Amino acid sequence: MSGHHVSVLAAGLITAVGLSAPASCAAFRSKLTNPTETHFIDAAGDRIMAHQVELDAPWRGLTKLAKMAALAIDEALEGIPSPEWHGIPLLLCVAEEGRPGRTAGLDDTLLARVQEELGTAFAPASGTVARGRVAVAVAMAQARALLAGGHAQRVVVAAADSLLSWPTLSHYEREDRLLTAANANGFMPGEAGGALLLGPAQWVAGELLCTGVGFGIEHARLGSGEPLRAEGLAGAIRACLDEAACAMHDMDFRITGLSGEQYYFKEAALALSRTLRRRKEEFDLWHPAECTGEVGAVSGVCVIADARAACAKGYAKGPNVLAHWSNDAGERAAMALQVREAAA
Repeated sequence: MSGHHVSVLAAGLITAVGLSAPASCAAFRSKLTNPTETHFIDAAGDRIMAHQVELDAPWRGLTKLAKMAALAIDEALEGIPSPEWHGIPLLLCVAEEGRPGRTAGLDDTLLARVQEELGTAFAPASGTVARGRVAVAVAMAQARALLAGGHAQRVVVAAADSLLSWPTLSHYEREDRLLTAANANGFMPGEAGGALLLGPAQWVAGELLCTGVGFGIEHARLGSGEPLRAEGLAGAIRACLDEAACAMHDMDFRITGLSGEQYYFKEAALALSRTLRRRKEEFDLWHPAECTGEVGAVSGVCVIADARAACAKGYAKGPNVLAHWSNDAGERAAMALQVREAAA
């Protein structure tokens, strides 16, 4: 599949810090946060804080997920006449199977609900990708295959996720994984919707390309008790860099799905030590989850939209970006992104 680069044509985002991609990415750049109290109480009797998306009505569950995804898709497809949407596959990214408190109906209902919200039907190649934080990278690889095989001229990769339910929050609170006044080694839960419009590379100035995607498996998962060597993430990074025909030192900065837990920051540091073979004066690590909270499957859209905005507005550290994600099931994904300044 190397050589078939994918262009990120547009993005849509619905987060706690912005109800559009430009607003959300501006908040990421400014490191703005918007945590609010939930109705849920932790073991100490304090309100659990979270990054909540405020919509027109207090929707919850599958309905809110469908609303957030539809809003993001509508933004990403702005300018494309709705009759043309029928020929565009929609790959909808959701929480992985087995995640505590996973919303019922994600696999067999949400896609139909999103299409109902938008008043349209997408191409028959549409489907659901239930891989959590690595789902967007998996969907990117699937979209690349659809585009390279001539099965579609454009593909939408969308995502919707929320950790704001009591079954989910209570599990992570019992496992001491939530960020609270008593626990600094945790994440703040969040929710979001996102979408990316993808197409074949056009080789034009300012175009953001995905030039490589790689995957790996980490056996020393969080809580496993095994020594962490970051072999899964390092393998995913090497695979994506091989596809992109470059090395780690060619990357100008990193954007990741890290959301606060020390395990995943340690993994990122170890993976860097295993893949970087030349000294760099600086190698920034960005993580939009510091603004959105942990948004699960939408993390991939946040990262790619952040890279696209940074490169378009000129505050990126350079044209080459390494993105990577890890989920609790041990799946690891990495992606090489590049901005083109002139035709190849």
